[in-house]
Amino acid sequence: MDYLEIKAPAKVNLGLFVTEKRADGYHNIETVFYPIYDLYDVLTFTRQECFEFVSNIKEIENESNLVFKAKLLLEEASGKKLDVKIELLKNIPMGAGMGGGSSDAAAALVSLNEMFGLKFNMDTLREFALRLGSDVPFFIRPRSAFAMSRGEALTMLNLEIPYSILIVNPGIHISTKEAYQNVRVAPAPFDLRLIETICWDNLPECIRLITNSFEEYAFNRHPEIENIKDLMYKKGAKFSLMTGSGSTVFGLFQTKEEAGAVRNALPKNYFTFLSL
Repeated sequence: MDYLEIKAPAKVNLGLFVTEKRADGYHNIETVFYPIYDLYDVLTFTRQECFEFVSNIKEIENESNLVFKAKLLLEEASGKKLDVKIELLKNIPMGAGMGGGSSDAAAALVSLNEMFGLKFNMDTLREFALRLGSDVPFFIRPRSAFAMSRGEALTMLNLEIPYSILIVNPGIHISTKEAYQNVRVAPAPFDLRLIETICWDNLPECIRLITNSFEEYAFNRHPEIENIKDLMYKKGAKFSLMTGSGSTVFGLFQTKEEAGAVRNALPKNYFTFLSL
């Protein structure tokens, strides 16, 4: 195989509880990852005589990029030199809580494994993924999942949201490290696995229980993010929440027209995406 193209989707968190600080410095969480398949980065892989990594965003073309690190990890594990040109077209906003970088890394692991016939199985690829980041394992085969531990302990869910999803990012960067340093740790107030079976029939009650531990810090530091969530509800959202450690907020709407009304009321410099 000399050429391969893959779409690396975004995700949102349907609830995110930071439940415990671990002895290793990480935190245990409980969350539901929900993939947004129609918002994605595009990666292409072309065999050539040397390695090359390019992107439409020049400042990420360096060794700190997770795609670059994924390639190095596979070389180390396989003992093979992977001479390939990787082109990354970024569509998912960076540092926005939607997992774009993690999704790109997982796409690189899966694609290079296939292209070069490395024969690592899915469990091994997930182990490699966890070395790159806590939510990278989810993107190895992204589908709705309940996640525990650092986010890598996954239970697949049969979940499809029956609403239009409006995604809004105001361009505010929140450091994940800073967010974890300031988050309030507490036991999970709700079993998020119940989203699969009860929440869409009893959404008003679930709205009260499905929260994001990072919102308190993010809203206090950047009231503009909370304003987006408030606008979602004022304009008819059935549910709204910040995703990840921020700053993206999503809202669930009965119709695309309701979602469009919110979109039209937002500043034009905001990133918005309507997933139908």
